[in-house]
Amino acid sequence: MSGTRDEIAALQTDVERTREELADTVDQLAAKLDVKTRVRDRVTTDDGRPTPAVLAVCGAALATVVLLVVVRRRRR
Repeated sequence: MSGTRDEIAALQTDVERTREELADTVDQLAAKLDVKTRVRDRVTTDDGRPTPAVLAVCGAALATVVLLVVVRRRRR
């Protein structure tokens, strides 16, 4: 009879471990699906300021737009 109790205890331990692993997997999947947070984490620093790379891209885009406007106005 004690062999059966040991088997039950082992099964319960296995079930608990599997539940914990499943909970971890679900948490990881939920984090991957939270696109808004992932993007915000990539483009801002810990204090909420934009990263230098984001500032550089925005500056380059603004410079391109200004250049296009100037070139178009000169052609007229």
